[in-house]
Amino acid sequence: MNSFSQPIQRPLKCMFVITSMPVGGAETLLVNLMRRMDPSVIQPEVICLKEPGPLGTEIANEFPVHSDLIGGKYDIAVLPRLARLLRKRNADAVITVGAGDKMFWGRLAAKLAGVPVIASALHSTGWPDGVGRLNRLLTQITDAFIGVAESHGEFLRTFEKFPANKVRVIRNGIDCERFHPSAECRTSPDVRKELGLAPETPLIGIVAALRSEKNHSMLIQAAAKLRERHPDLHTLIIGEGPERDTIEPLIEQLGLTDRVHLLGNRSDTPRLLAAMDVFTLCSLNEASPVSILEALACETPVVATDVGSISETVLPGKTGELVPSEDVNSFVAAIDRLLTKDDLRSQLGRNGRELVQATGSLQSMVDGYQTLIHEIFAEKSRASQPAFVAKAAPRTPSAAIKGASRVPVS
Repeated sequence: MNSFSQPIQRPLKCMFVITSMPVGGAETLLVNLMRRMDPSVIQPEVICLKEPGPLGTEIANEFPVHSDLIGGKYDIAVLPRLARLLRKRNADAVITVGAGDKMFWGRLAAKLAGVPVIASALHSTGWPDGVGRLNRLLTQITDAFIGVAESHGEFLRTFEKFPANKVRVIRNGIDCERFHPSAECRTSPDVRKELGLAPETPLIGIVAALRSEKNHSMLIQAAAKLRERHPDLHTLIIGEGPERDTIEPLIEQLGLTDRVHLLGNRSDTPRLLAAMDVFTLCSLNEASPVSILEALACETPVVATDVGSISETVLPGKTGELVPSEDVNSFVAAIDRLLTKDDLRSQLGRNGRELVQATGSLQSMVDGYQTLIHEIFAEKSRASQPAFVAKAAPRTPSAAIKGASRVPVS
């Protein structure tokens, strides 16, 4: 697998530390990453500080999943619990996923347990992935901070102030065979038929956890404004989360109850994305959203807010349209433009799939993680090996001095 001068002769055990595993972008990305890893190279396991969540439960028959290690925000006993678990599992690497408690306790426990490789993968440029002062205190014990796009890596260096030599960029990747423009055709019934809609009904939508930073209200407001120009337009919202209690009243207030479909968590996301005419994302902050890559792979053009690293995949006039954050009117205009131009929509979709195939494949992401873990482990292994000094005595004092100058010093 690797090009190291001294290949590691056994698979390395990597523990991914995360809070829980609901259906979300980072969590789905982690599942896909683990499933594609070569078990002869990396053997992955998951540690959920809290409950395993739907995705944790789903993969429990494929990988070891450890959960319920923290009792609350100030439960400092999580540290010895985590350290004991890491020792028991003979962990070679710990990678925390996201910021907050898991980034802090995961790295500290790894250091306490003597785990050779300690890294943090970050997936956003703000809440919920704001790093914070306590997490910055552990920079010295961290081997790598993983960004998901080139501009995200620059953000980690300049804004978060992580050492440049510790910032590594591994672009998010998705399975282009699963996310494909024919995904809807592979499964029946047709999405529009399932929803009781006519075959020609225009569909827009979003795939995102119902959290405040995803700003679903902007899409709902846009759907209300688009109704005059596109009276038959329907909107799909795929995802679940704490903002449902805010989103549902807004849909009712704007008279969209029969036009906006809250579908919750779904296992058939490729099919839904392939059925959409336009995919939307109106987040307040992001890094490199997996949902955009999935939509583009299905040849569905994207209208998104220009935040984080989105501009690396949503290229205006090429794969979709970008609008300023929280600018509802620009959002509406961009969606309207794509809905009324079938040829443009098709061309943007084809361009999008080509871009994802070239820069965002799942295998390239997997290779990036496997290489990073092996490189750091090999480097740590070399550094821990004692220097050997020849036993033969030099023939002269001067020769001894010269010889001593060549002995490595640890």
